Amino acid sequence: MAAVTVWIACLCRPDPGYGGWAWVRRLDGETGAAAIKGAAGGERRASGAKMSLSALAEALEGLSDLPADAAVTLKFLDPDLAGQLVTSDGDYATAEPEAWAAARAAVAARPVLELVPASPADAATGFLNAWAEFGLDTSKSRGSFKAAIPKPNLMKFPG
Repeated sequence: MAAVTVWIACLCRPDPGYGGWAWVRRLDGETGAAAIKGAAGGERRASGAKMSLSALAEALEGLSDLPADAAVTLKFLDPDLAGQLVTSDGDYATAEPEAWAAARAAVAARPVLELVPASPADAATGFLNAWAEFGLDTSKSRGSFKAAIPKPNLMKFPG
């Protein structure tokens, strides 16, 4: 069975305000450009909750080329994310119902999914935060967008 590790990060300044997100995935046990993939994006008039849920949904949609039963380890920074995914009347579900529903659907489509809190001190976190910042900055001038992280940049990913 295929196994993959996915990292996500997001930010929003102010909250609500401009937001950005980023994700990177690496096939476990493999190296090289074919083993890694990632994207970043951003939106205007977004909340921190929406950016967290968007990062999750986008990252899991980025696994569409892998079998649905591939083992996925998802590392995330938002300390509230996992708890918010299991409650239909939580803050995220009530504040961002569309983003919450999309994230829940993406999670439900992955039967072998382990959510693991990431450490802010990890080098991977710095890389992802820089790309989430890029998403936030780009959304200021271009509005909502998403784009693949270029392979030369991904090859420097420390995760």
